[in-house]
Amino acid sequence: MTVIFSKKCEYGMQAVLYLAAQDKGTVVSSEEISRVLKIPKEFISKILQSLRDSGIIFSTKGKSGGFGIAKDPSEIKLIDIVEAIDGLEMFNSCVLGFPECSPETPCPVHDSWGALRTQAYEMLSVETLDKLKEKTLNKIRTL
Repeated sequence: MTVIFSKKCEYGMQAVLYLAAQDKGTVVSSEEISRVLKIPKEFISKILQSLRDSGIIFSTKGKSGGFGIAKDPSEIKLIDIVEAIDGLEMFNSCVLGFPECSPETPCPVHDSWGALRTQAYEMLSVETLDKLKEKTLNKIRTL
């Protein structure tokens, strides 16, 4: 169940983590990403295009074409993927959707959500893909 991110963002993070776990320079087809991660092919293709447009991944055309990581995995943070797909508005808006929610006019969960939101943003801003390679590979083996 998604609490913060869209399904598109969840799949995007999974796909980028998968690509980052490959050997440097490896190009992976969208069909392989779809099959391994169990993501509908049409959906992953659109997500990969968004990630390519943001510069996180690159694509190559042709028979042996596919997708790969555009930068060193140590330079890509999870927050970069979130920003490319969902944007960062969730870290600045009311979780309940109340307009003008602020410390002066808080919603019922303002203080609790604010702490969680800050903690989530900080974690996503620190975690780089290179630090997550082994955990990603271990998780993929269980799919």
